[in-house]
Amino acid sequence: MSARGPVTALGAAAVVAVAGLALAGCSSGTTPGGTAKLEMQTGLGSADPTLKVLTDITKTCTPDGVTIDLVPMTNTYEADMKTRMASGDLPDIWSTHGWSLLRYSRFLEPLNTQPWAKNVNPALKPAMFDKDGKFFALPLNTDLAGILYNKQTLQQAGVDPTTLTTWDAFTDALATLGKAGVTPISSSSKDSWMAGNIADFMASGAFTDSDLTQFTKGTFVAGGYTTMLDRISTWAKAGDFNPDFSSITMDEIGKSLGTGKTGFVFVQNSLVNTALQQNPDAKIGFIPIPAFVGDPYFVGGEGTAYGVWNKSPHKKQALEYIDCLAKPDNISKLAQALGAIPGLTDATSDLGVLQDSYDTLVKPNTYPLKPYFDRVYLPNGMWDTMVTTTGAVISGQSTPKQATSQMGQQFSSLFGQ
Repeated sequence: MSARGPVTALGAAAVVAVAGLALAGCSSGTTPGGTAKLEMQTGLGSADPTLKVLTDITKTCTPDGVTIDLVPMTNTYEADMKTRMASGDLPDIWSTHGWSLLRYSRFLEPLNTQPWAKNVNPALKPAMFDKDGKFFALPLNTDLAGILYNKQTLQQAGVDPTTLTTWDAFTDALATLGKAGVTPISSSSKDSWMAGNIADFMASGAFTDSDLTQFTKGTFVAGGYTTMLDRISTWAKAGDFNPDFSSITMDEIGKSLGTGKTGFVFVQNSLVNTALQQNPDAKIGFIPIPAFVGDPYFVGGEGTAYGVWNKSPHKKQALEYIDCLAKPDNISKLAQALGAIPGLTDATSDLGVLQDSYDTLVKPNTYPLKPYFDRVYLPNGMWDTMVTTTGAVISGQSTPKQATSQMGQQFSSLFGQ
C-alpha cells in the first residue's frame, strides 16, 4: 500500500538529530571533500519518534567516508517515488512501505545473501519473498495492526473492548463514547492516508473467498465494498468522526489518543509513541478488527522496511549500512520505537503499553492475520483512489454507492497494467 506516515513540522529535537537533511528528490553524489553522500528516504514523518531512533543508530552505522541524508516523508511520497522510478533517479536507500516485492523489486538489490537473511521473520515470507526465495528489503518490524484505543477512556465510558467483536457492537460503542463527550473515532483528510487506512483495514474482512478470487482475476466486487463504506457513512452521519477531520494531522491525533479525547484510531501501532509523548501515563491497547464476513482478524504484512537501489553508485556502502541496521540490538530498538514485533527473529522488542494486547490477543493465535486489502486485491495505483473516496464518504461529499463506482472504474482501468 501507500506510505502511511505523517507530515508535520520538524521539531527542534529532530532538527538537531537529522543534520543536513536532503530535499525529497535529491540524488546522491560525492561532496567536494570526496565523501560519498547517500540519500535515504526514511518513510518516517519529521516528528515521528522513530526518526530520532534511526538517526542515533545511523551515527554508529554510517561507513567511513560516507554521509547519509535521512529524508523525512512528505504527503506525496508514493507519487514522488513513482515519478522517480519512471525517471531512473532513485534514492540510494528507501522505505518500501509495503511494496518491496510487488512494486519495487526490479529496482532493488536482492538481500537474500546478506548475513542476516536467515533471520527474517517467516511470517513475512508471503509478502516479501518471490518464487525464487529472494527478498529485497530489510524489515525493521513485522506489521500487525488492529484498532487502537485508549483503555482509560473506554473504561470511564463503560465500554468493554473484549465485547467489540462485531461491527454492530463497535457502532454501539461509538454512540456510548459520543454521549460521554469523547470523540469516538479520529481520522484525517489532511494526512489523508489515515482515511484510506479505515477502508483498507475494514475491506480485508468484507468479502468471501470467492469474492477475493474474482478480484485477483480482474473483477471488482462492488457489493462488499459498498457494505463497508455504508458502515463508515453511518458513523459519519452519526457524528462519530472528529469534527476537524479536514485539518487535523496524525501527530495531533496521536496526542488526542494519548490524552483520552478520542476513543479509537484505525492506524498502525507506531502512533502510540506520539500518544505517550503527550501523556506518558496513557494506557493504550488494540482490538481485532470485526469482520463483515467471518471472524475478527488483524491486518499486516511488510511494515517499515528499507531496500537498496540496485544501480546506486554507492551500493556497497548502502549495503554496509543496511547490514549494520540489521544487528539484533539495532533492530530491537527500531521495532520498539515502531511499537511492533521485530522483522528479524534474533531481535527482541518490548512493546510497552501494547504488550498486554499482544500477549492476550496475538500470542494465542486466536485471530488470523490478513493482508492489507490494497496490497493483494487492488492493482498498483489504486491506493490514492481508496484514500480520496473514503475521505469523501466521511466528509459527506460522496455516497458509498458513488465512491464504490469510482473504485470499480479505476480498478477496471488499472487491472493488468
